[in-house]
Amino acid sequence: MSHPPPPAVVPRDTAASDFRAELLAGLSRQPRTLPCKFFYDERGSELFLQISELAEYYITRTELALLHEQRRDIARHLGKGIQLIGLGTGAGTKTRLLLEELEEPATYIPVDISSEQLQRSAELFRGLFPDLEILPVAADYLQPFQIPVAIRQPTRRIVYFPGSTIGNFEPADAKDFLRRIVNILGADGGLLIGVDLRKSPEVLERAYNDGSGITAAFNLNLLARANRELQANFDLGCWRHRAMYNPTEGRIEMYLISEVPQTVLVAGQAFDFRAGEKITTEYSYKYSPDGFIALAQAAGLESQRIWTDDGQLFGLFYCAVPE
Repeated sequence: MSHPPPPAVVPRDTAASDFRAELLAGLSRQPRTLPCKFFYDERGSELFLQISELAEYYITRTELALLHEQRRDIARHLGKGIQLIGLGTGAGTKTRLLLEELEEPATYIPVDISSEQLQRSAELFRGLFPDLEILPVAADYLQPFQIPVAIRQPTRRIVYFPGSTIGNFEPADAKDFLRRIVNILGADGGLLIGVDLRKSPEVLERAYNDGSGITAAFNLNLLARANRELQANFDLGCWRHRAMYNPTEGRIEMYLISEVPQTVLVAGQAFDFRAGEKITTEYSYKYSPDGFIALAQAAGLESQRIWTDDGQLFGLFYCAVPE
């Protein structure tokens, strides 16, 4: 089948404007924050691929192993002739496993904030699945985006949200996000979502403080990106990465910590930092199976199936819109 031209990607000046506005807003509030969605520029995406191969970082390999082992059963639950909408699917390694098993999928719509990686992935998938209509959308899926009109009418819509990214939302925001997914799905739609499960703090903290320092480089790349794109003057040698588990909130908290008193210029604005002052760059909530099921139900979804590994490290949850 021939493919229509892909939809227009987000213009670079628009993406740069969003980065500038959100970074300045985050640094201006107390406590200071930086949105974790901006980790994934080209350099950040490269570093995350390295993180996913670390011995300490169990999430990616556990999720991939689950997909390998359970993809036939997963495909059976998702159904025949579906439209698969992938949110933040990156290079598409996990999605490829699903598409290889699905019966006559109608359309694949990957949605990702990294336009360069998205286009590379779309071209690869067009070669791998020449009969599948692939319509990439370069957009921030946290904001409303338009789903392209497909040539073939699907039997139903399935949203695939891999990688435990739901944990980056505050619980109330996670519920609101899942409600927006319900609106995208419509009647008889389904959601396949990756969820990092609760486990010992030692395992969690090792995963986010790897001995080779790649996660630290990934975190510090936010400041390096500000230097590259916003004429900032962060001295990366004066900042330290730290991740810790907060048992009360049930989340990993990731910070950049100022090692010295310093003043930093960002897009012409000056920001003073005390020695030891933190910038929060990520929260990653961990759920019990019952906890996530309750969250999904509150958002209007009905849990139908959970696939987990033997160690109960990670879960793939399949939820559907109730009739």
